[in-house]
Amino acid sequence: MKQPCVYILASKRNGTLYIGVTSAPARRMGEHRNDQGEGFTHKHGVHRLVYIEPHDTMEAAIVREKQIKKWNRAWKIELIEKGNPQWLDLYDQLLG
Repeated sequence: MKQPCVYILASKRNGTLYIGVTSAPARRMGEHRNDQGEGFTHKHGVHRLVYIEPHDTMEAAIVREKQIKKWNRAWKIELIEKGNPQWLDLYDQLLG
């Protein structure tokens, strides 16, 4: 599936957050889940997809990612909980 989007991963509810952008969300989430690479998500055990926001273009997704990254933590948590109050892993819905 090719769909530009911004996503937030969490290690657990109210845990470590990671904000990213991709044009291939299913593939990218698989990479995070399988700890491909030695980056932040691997180091901190951040694998739970708790937020995903599709965009029409990659440029729009990148702008939004940068915006969210500048937010304070409370705003990020509010964004997650607005659409996913239980902090469920949305990965299976992504594949479904």
